[in-house]
Amino acid sequence: MTLREICVAAGVTRRAVQGYEKAGLVAPTGKTPRGYLLYDLSSQERIKLIRLYQQLGFSIKEIKEIIDAPSEMKKEAIEDRIEKLREEGKNIESLIEKAYELMENF
Repeated sequence: MTLREICVAAGVTRRAVQGYEKAGLVAPTGKTPRGYLLYDLSSQERIKLIRLYQQLGFSIKEIKEIIDAPSEMKKEAIEDRIEKLREEGKNIESLIEKAYELMENF
């Protein structure tokens, strides 16, 4: 797949993939005769995984530490992130309740 095709398939921007490359998280697997970068299915899956980690709130630095780590380390990092997301969710719910209370006073 070309860079453009992989961006469409993985739902990321060209700039994001270039950032992943710069960080050493992914690399093109070849080039076309015209010089377009090519990526294999494994790269596509890795880019999707990187994007998911980002959506969970991991930084690129954290992703670099865990993406190729043993399963137990990945599991621990994800469990920690889930706990943080749950806490953030509670805080957001509390804030929403306060906003409704505030609106009742208008």
